[in-house]
Amino acid sequence: MIVAFGTINVDMVTAVPRFPVPGETVKGRDYQLFPGGKGANQAVAAALAGARVMLVGCVGRDGFADVALAGAKAIGVDLSRVRRSDSPTGAQMIAVDPTGENLMIGADAANRAARAEQLDGIVGPGVTLLTQNSLGTTEVERAIARAHAAGARVVYNAAPSEPIAEAAFAASDVVVVNEHEARGYAAKFGLPPDFRTFAEAAAARFATVVIVTLGPRGLLAARPGAATLVGAPPPVVAVDSTGAGDALCGALAAALDRGETLETALRQGLAAGALACRETGAQTSFRDLAEIRRFAAEAVLEPA
Repeated sequence: MIVAFGTINVDMVTAVPRFPVPGETVKGRDYQLFPGGKGANQAVAAALAGARVMLVGCVGRDGFADVALAGAKAIGVDLSRVRRSDSPTGAQMIAVDPTGENLMIGADAANRAARAEQLDGIVGPGVTLLTQNSLGTTEVERAIARAHAAGARVVYNAAPSEPIAEAAFAASDVVVVNEHEARGYAAKFGLPPDFRTFAEAAAARFATVVIVTLGPRGLLAARPGAATLVGAPPPVVAVDSTGAGDALCGALAAALDRGETLETALRQGLAAGALACRETGAQTSFRDLAEIRRFAAEAVLEPA
C-alpha cells in the first residue's frame, strides 16, 4: 500500500498568451477548476498506476474541499486520514503558456494543519510512504523519520527545494528532485553543483537512489554502488506540463510498491510523466497502468 502525505488543493488553471513580468497584467480567456496539490496528485497518479493508496493531509470545511478531493474519491483512494480545518482549502493559481510551460502561485491555507501524527499506525513493512516538501520541512522530516523507523519504504520527492535536514535524505529509499532543486541541495549539502555529479555524490553519501528529473529530456538516476541510468520519455505533443512530475512520482512509487525493478519503475515513471503533458490540468491528465505500460515500452533507459 502507498500512503501519500502532502498537500491537497484546488487548482485554478488559465491559458495565457505569455507570462507577465512584475507589475503587468496578462489575461486568459477562461479558467477551469481542478483537484490538485502534490499530495493528492501523487496519490491519484499512484492509484491509477495500480496501487492501493491512502491520502493523508488536511482540507478546509468550505466548498473547495469537495473539489480538491473529488479526483481521489472517484478512483477509490482511502480518505479516512484526511482532516478538516477551519482554514480554507489550499489553492493554486496556474497560468499555462502556449508551449505548455506553467507559472504557479499558491496558498497553503488548510494544508498547514497537516501533521505527521496522522501517519501513526498506518506506516510499516509492506507500506510505501510517498511524500514531498509541500507541507513544509518540519512535518515532512518527522513523517520520513516515522516511516523509516517503522520499516516502510520512503519515496521522497524533495520538492520544492527547502532547507531540509540531511537525515531526511538518508532515511529515504528514493529521492526525486528536478535540476533547480538539485542545485539548491548541492549548495546546502556541500556537493558538486552539476546535476549528475550531485546525484552521484548524494547517492553515495546517503546510500539512496537519487533521481533528477529533466523535463522533456527525461531523467537521470544515480544508484549507490551501481551504474548511473539515463532515461528519455516517449515523445508527446505537450499541452500543459502541470502535474507531470507528480505523475512520474506516483507511477514510480506504485511500481516499486508492487515489487517491480527500479529500471521498470523508471520507465513507467517516464511514461506517466509524458502522458500527463498531453492535456490541461494535473489529475485529469493522468493515465492508468495499462496505458502507462504501453507507453513505457517506448521510453529509453540505459547506463551512461
